[in-house]
Amino acid sequence: MPPKLPRPDLSTLPEAEKDKLIVHLMDTIDGLLAQVFTVTEKVEKLERQLAKNSENSSKPPSSDGLAKKPPKTSSLRGKSGKKVGGQPGHQGKTLERIAAPTGTVDHPLPGKCNRCHSALPLGQAQVLERRQVFDVPASNFDVIEHRTYTVECSCGQWHDSTFPAEVSELVQYDPNVRALGVHLTQGQMLPYARAAELIAEVYGLQVSPATLLAWVGEASVALQGTADVIARKLHHAPVLSADESGMRVDGKLHWMHVAATATLTWYGMHEKRGVDAMVAHGILPKRLGVLVQDCWAPYWKLDDGLHALCNAHLLRELVYVQQVTGQSWPIALAEMLLNAQRLTTTARQQQQPLDANTIAAFAAVYDDIVREGEQLHPVILKPNGKPGKQSEAHNLLHRFRLHTDAILRFISDPAVPFSNNIAERAVRMPKVKQKISGCFRTVTGANNFCTIRSCLDTLRKQGHSMLEVLRRAFIGDPIMPAA
Repeated sequence: MPPKLPRPDLSTLPEAEKDKLIVHLMDTIDGLLAQVFTVTEKVEKLERQLAKNSENSSKPPSSDGLAKKPPKTSSLRGKSGKKVGGQPGHQGKTLERIAAPTGTVDHPLPGKCNRCHSALPLGQAQVLERRQVFDVPASNFDVIEHRTYTVECSCGQWHDSTFPAEVSELVQYDPNVRALGVHLTQGQMLPYARAAELIAEVYGLQVSPATLLAWVGEASVALQGTADVIARKLHHAPVLSADESGMRVDGKLHWMHVAATATLTWYGMHEKRGVDAMVAHGILPKRLGVLVQDCWAPYWKLDDGLHALCNAHLLRELVYVQQVTGQSWPIALAEMLLNAQRLTTTARQQQQPLDANTIAAFAAVYDDIVREGEQLHPVILKPNGKPGKQSEAHNLLHRFRLHTDAILRFISDPAVPFSNNIAERAVRMPKVKQKISGCFRTVTGANNFCTIRSCLDTLRKQGHSMLEVLRRAFIGDPIMPAA
């Protein structure tokens, strides 16, 4: 308990002193009330931050910690009614025997019958059963020596043979080895030292991490033309997804920007996150199609085309607002969006876009629910009549009202996806590399990663082996992406 302050005897104080004391007490009370209000506001803000997790906000799952999550009180995903595991009609994959094995091992019969001890007619034996064991051979590296020759003609003219253009050094590595090294570090995200260790253990070939780093630089140069083609093709994509994520480069915060479609992926690094980076990269401002994005403000400054918002982000925010307010409109709005997603998914599979009446019906339901929320969360005004600090529910409703067309675009345009999952998946792999291998030590290394990863992810989507993509790049015959 705080100590009690001495209280003056009011009966002995003159009226003037009493008035001064009352004024002082009122000022003190006002100051204490202001402090209580400030502390209460900070506590509420901290409570709101603690209430957010990966299921009701844009926070990553890694930020949830190791504590056991509480049971879900509300879920946006209803039960499908299907049993756990593979569904009927699902095409499974299993290891199957091949017609032409690389070798055979015969297990012979005994020479005599185990009953009458007579000699068995082994020449008449037939194969009873076949079983196959798949294995990888213990590998070692090959060294191919190239030789040139010289000879003197009878006329006195000397003739020398020449090495092929790809054999330019006294001792060098083959494109297959270089492709493997780059694939391990840029495709499989291994640190350079671990990649070198793996090559040594599997093939017995000692390669230094510095050599791997040099190969990455060579691959970046060899694939730059392919990355430029990818960027140009993204300009003409009917729908383009974009996202960005912070990365540590040379000890400083940089931003990795992603532009992607179902068959194309492009990465770019920049010191800035906003419009300056978008203009410098030159992809988003030159696009001709719909831009799928989150609600980050700089994207709206690209007013040269149509926009579509990621509804997965909005669903998580609706869950949070429902948990905070206990009101029904957030779940109603989430269910409306999910119902629209299911219907549009079926329509795409059947290649039959939704009719105008269905689209109008969804828009009407959407408007009714947003209006219900707006009535519960009107604008908060200051005493001077100007808008004050608004609640999170009001701000979310404002976005739903302001960006109605972008939110519902997936309903009217079959080419527009429900979420920005394509770009978010592309962002995930650089984050995996940062988690496994650490930050980028240099800007050059970060740019090399962006160039190489753009080509690997794009051509992997189009059915090419990442190892073959790198091998072709090293022999000077890079694979170009399809439209």
